[in-house]
Amino acid sequence: MGKPAIRDRVIEEVKLIPKHRLSEVYDFIHYFRMGLQESEGNGDKIMKFAGCWKNMPEETFNEFLQEIAERRRKAFSRRRKGERGDG
Repeated sequence: MGKPAIRDRVIEEVKLIPKHRLSEVYDFIHYFRMGLQESEGNGDKIMKFAGCWKNMPEETFNEFLQEIAERRRKAFSRRRKGERGDG
């Protein structure tokens, strides 16, 4: 089904919604569209970060990995039993 056809179907469905519920539909459509625009704009930010460890010295990289492991250990140690996946 082409884009114009689905757009027409959506418009026809909206026309069938009771007037007192239209504000809810508008909010949904508006925030859905805004979320799509935001997610499309994040690609450049993510790609600037990608590969930032490419030329990192081995010692620095290993320290980085150890720090991540330690932070995860601390974060998960604060969870209650059963939230850690240990029953």
